[in-house]
Amino acid sequence: IGDLRVVSRTSTEKYRTSPKSIPEIAEELNVSYFVEGSGQKNGNRILLNIQLIEASTDRQLWASQYERDSKDIFQLQQEIASTIANEIKAIITPAEREQISKIPTSNLVAYDNYLKGRNLLVMGDDEKITNSVRYFKKAIELDENFSQAYSALAISYFYLDLFQSQKLHTQDIKDNADKAMSIDSNSPESLMAMALYYQHSGDYPKEVEYLEEALELAPNNVEIINMLSDLYANYMPDTNKYLEYALRGIQLNSEAYDSLTTSYLYLHLSNALIQNGFVDEALYYINRSLDYSDSNGFSNYVKAFILYAKEKDVSGLRRRLIVEWQKDSSRLDILQEIGKVNYFMEDYDSAYHYYRMFVDMREAANFSIYTYENDKIAAVFEIAGKEEEAKGLYEDYLEYVATDQSVYRDALYLAYYAKTGETDKAIEHLREFAKNDNFQFWLILFDSDPSMKSLESIPEAQQLWKKIHDKFWRNHDALRADLEEKGLI
Repeated sequence: IGDLRVVSRTSTEKYRTSPKSIPEIAEELNVSYFVEGSGQKNGNRILLNIQLIEASTDRQLWASQYERDSKDIFQLQQEIASTIANEIKAIITPAEREQISKIPTSNLVAYDNYLKGRNLLVMGDDEKITNSVRYFKKAIELDENFSQAYSALAISYFYLDLFQSQKLHTQDIKDNADKAMSIDSNSPESLMAMALYYQHSGDYPKEVEYLEEALELAPNNVEIINMLSDLYANYMPDTNKYLEYALRGIQLNSEAYDSLTTSYLYLHLSNALIQNGFVDEALYYINRSLDYSDSNGFSNYVKAFILYAKEKDVSGLRRRLIVEWQKDSSRLDILQEIGKVNYFMEDYDSAYHYYRMFVDMREAANFSIYTYENDKIAAVFEIAGKEEEAKGLYEDYLEYVATDQSVYRDALYLAYYAKTGETDKAIEHLREFAKNDNFQFWLILFDSDPSMKSLESIPEAQQLWKKIHDKFWRNHDALRADLEEKGLI
């Protein structure tokens, strides 16, 4: 229900034994109503006592007792949700009423298996996701028309394949997403599963279509919003869209979610802000992210770059990245960044040390990640005398760039031809890239790539780089004015 925001159980659990009054708790959670309930189960019968409380006055608005057979649990959920919505005069659209009235499955054992699988899936590591597959398959075995179970199974297979260079589950993702859609094509879960199939296949515009349709059906679904944020951050880079969805996630009110989810919402917002050049604002929100989860390694990682943008201290950046990597030496994202920072500093021995570890670990894990960084790795390997490996890295890089659909394709070609000394081709791609309007702050912040020295004596190259810098800051100023007018920053 778009008119309603429900605070997570994790966020409310801490108040179970709190001496605070309901108005005090309501102010902290930014809510207007509380729903309290107690229940008993006797055999196949369920007894529930539910009351609705106006938070500001601690006044009971409505109360009722329900006794039902356990097989009617979904109808009971629908009845209670509709009654509460009516009591607080929330608007329920026809589409929302249709979603509420859906019964996911008539088999409670299947539903129990589904919930167990979902719990493992959201934990995120490969072992738990692999185990979730077993529960989703059991749910489907018990009810072959359980659309949500097919959707969750497709999503599990997607995450198992996510970083693998050899995709093993393409057909599994498609088959289960198709099955979910054939049972219920008007379900947010089905649409999310199909969206992730298209992400897996590299058809990002099609992914956007399905995610936006899912968001229309579930406008308060933070999972969908995070998927769109991730899409515009990493697969279809668009700094304005990324910021739009990151802000939307926060506008749903971060207190509605558990502390880790809230931490990631603030992380997304901070990352979107820094990509648009909002350094102070990004630093504020990354600190908020860490307030909610100080062990969030991704937030500490992004903070290192924000502090570099503020201080321009490349040695400090390297030091902070090494500290984060030492906390978790499996973090390939940080490892390649340490190699890159050393490369920018022209400390090629150190760059080779870290890049060597990165390449070996990437190959051992059979991951297909950071191929767009292979040009820098290859340049360092050449200096270290590893010409054959460098050649293979360049080949993989060019293969990646040839299929790249982002606005950075010309920038990637520019980097390659600058490294190989083909300045005419480098300038040609620099001209093309300079026509773009939407690109990340990092592109102009990290402008010390040693390979670009071959272009420093070419006046046109310098003019084009100035054009790119000027365009970024004009867009930044226009975006700032728009966000300030809307009261978003």
